[in-house]
Amino acid sequence: MITHPQAAAAPVPDPDEERRRVQTARLLAYRDDGPLVALLRGAMGPGLPPVPATLVALAAVIAIGASGLLGDGTGAVMLLPVVAMLVLVIPTAPRDHLGRFDWLVPPLLRGAEFLTVILLGLAADTPKWLLFVLIYVVGYHTYDTVYRTRQGIWPAPWVFQAGLGWETRLLLLGVGAALGVLTWVVAALCLYLGVLFAVESVTSWVRLDKQASPAQASDDLEASPEEAMEQATGEADKA
Repeated sequence: MITHPQAAAAPVPDPDEERRRVQTARLLAYRDDGPLVALLRGAMGPGLPPVPATLVALAAVIAIGASGLLGDGTGAVMLLPVVAMLVLVIPTAPRDHLGRFDWLVPPLLRGAEFLTVILLGLAADTPKWLLFVLIYVVGYHTYDTVYRTRQGIWPAPWVFQAGLGWETRLLLLGVGAALGVLTWVVAALCLYLGVLFAVESVTSWVRLDKQASPAQASDDLEASPEEAMEQATGEADKA
């Protein structure tokens, strides 16, 4: 009797392991780390606990803002909140973000980023509407990322690098504030990020819609004439 070798069954992924992988990927995407974090991640070892470090960074930014140290013409002092964010939050990037409260890291990080933008902008007399536009653009990018990942659609990795990440954006703003050109830096970021995020988001959703259309058309063609008539009659009755 001749027996034919059977192909080995594909290994079934562990559901818990898959859940952990997806959770880590989502939270890392929500962090919106950029090129500076990508450059330093491999050299930071295990990293700092994400939630405590981010909370301390947020508290440091609040304390610096309340101290009255920031102001137009104070030079390098304007870099203080940015340095606090970079020193405390960048080392949290290597962690897997699987802790019980690690889901708090993205909102804490985004809140600290926005607060730093506001403090620097007000201290440097940057037009408030321009600060609002920058916060809106970054907020839109965050919302788009969250919505996409919840639909199982992941933004391309290059988007986060091209979007500069929270750390590079803050570094540019801090340097601009220290040099007295923050308004120009904010305006440039608004223009660049606004175009980047809007064009990438729209083209991605349009491409996804085009990919879904043939499948929908195929489903419609598979319906029998009787089913199509019943569906049309039901819709007419509802109308």
